[in-house]
Amino acid sequence: MDDLVVAPGPGAPRGLRIPATELDEQFSRSSGPGGQGVNTADSRVQLRIDLATTTALSDVQRARVLDRLAPRLAGTVLTIAAEEHRSQRQNRVAARQRLATLLRDAVAPPVPRRATRPTLGSRRRRLDEKRRRGETKRHRGRPGSDG
Repeated sequence: MDDLVVAPGPGAPRGLRIPATELDEQFSRSSGPGGQGVNTADSRVQLRIDLATTTALSDVQRARVLDRLAPRLAGTVLTIAAEEHRSQRQNRVAARQRLATLLRDAVAPPVPRRATRPTLGSRRRRLDEKRRRGETKRHRGRPGSDG
């Protein structure tokens, strides 16, 4: 198994290289199609990486990835499963591509919110609604006290 190379992108201008020793692959029987070999071939792939100990990430990238992928993590371990293909080799490639895409997206810095001004129409609608609400409240009172 080779190192996993993640293409350059925002947050990782030189890309990432995850050593093969930090990736853990496990194989099991897939539940999908496979004909006669479906119960004998271990074509399902589970690819695991411990994000807390990997040497591929800087401290800033590690914090960002752990925060963004928190719902998908078991502790600090990220698991990717692939079983859509019949062959183990194709599933290994699919799992590695999925992991690379996930990490590239997770290391990207958050996009800052661009402050915008309320439109003229929205300001008018808000003030009209306030005026109507004030009118409603002004007309409230005890019955018979017109004054």
